[in-house]
Amino acid sequence: MARTNPFTFLQQVRSEVAKVVWPTRNETLVSTIMVLIMVALASVFFLAADQIVAWFVGLLLSIG
Repeated sequence: MARTNPFTFLQQVRSEVAKVVWPTRNETLVSTIMVLIMVALASVFFLAADQIVAWFVGLLLSIG
């Protein structure tokens, strides 16, 4: 594989970074809120699933 000299490499890096489209402040805020909502929903789901499984296991163990 051909080696690139450091100067050329840095020029290529700058060229690629210039192509990056950074999110706006509003897009970042909306994405953050959506992530927090999804985390809250997932935590409620797993809490409910854990409680149901615990109840079911308790029911099974109390039969014997």
